[in-house]
Amino acid sequence: MRKANVTRDTLETKIRVNLNLDGQGHGQFVTGVPFLEHMLDQIARHGMLDLDITCDGDTHIDDHHTVEDIGITFGKAIAEALGDKRGITRYGHSYVPLDEALSRVVIDFSGRPGLVMEVPFTQRRIGHFDTELFYEFFQGFVNHALVTVHIDCLRGHNAHHQVETVFKAFGRALRMALAPDPRMAGTMPSTKGVL
Repeated sequence: MRKANVTRDTLETKIRVNLNLDGQGHGQFVTGVPFLEHMLDQIARHGMLDLDITCDGDTHIDDHHTVEDIGITFGKAIAEALGDKRGITRYGHSYVPLDEALSRVVIDFSGRPGLVMEVPFTQRRIGHFDTELFYEFFQGFVNHALVTVHIDCLRGHNAHHQVETVFKAFGRALRMALAPDPRMAGTMPSTKGVL
C-alpha cells in the first residue's frame, strides 16, 4: 500500500520515480550520472526500499538540474507513499562507518522542511561528480518530503567514503523513521494530531 509513482517533467529534466516503502532493497537507476546512481542504490539497499528512478536530463550542460530534480521527485514520492503518516515511527537516526569515514544522519517526518548538513568534503570532485551537488539533492528532498534532516560527516579523509557513509546512514535513518510502530496502531505520532 505504501507505494508511489511520481513523474516530474520540466524543460531541464524528465524524471520518473517508482517507490515501495515496504520493499526488499531493490534499486534500478538510469540517470546519466553514474556516481549518483551508486549513491541512490545505497538508499534503496540500506533503506529496504524498492526504488526505480529514470531521468533524462540536460547533463550535457551540467549535472546540477538532474541531481536536484531527482531529490525533489524522490521527496514527492516519499510524501505520497506515506500519506498522512499515521502509525509511523517518525524519527530515525543512523551512524555508518566506511574505513576511516563516519557519518550520522537524523531525520524527523515533522511536516517541516529543514536541512542542516555539515560535511567537510576533502575533495571538490569525485571523478567527474561535483560534491557540492549533494547539498542540492538533500535540499530538494527535504523541501518536498516535508522532513527535517541533520547530516554530519564526523570524520574521514577520502571524499568517496565521506559521501557513501552519508547515503548509507540516510537510507538506514529513513528505514527507521518510516517503519510502522505497532504500538501507534494507526495513530498520529504527534501531540498536534497532524504532521
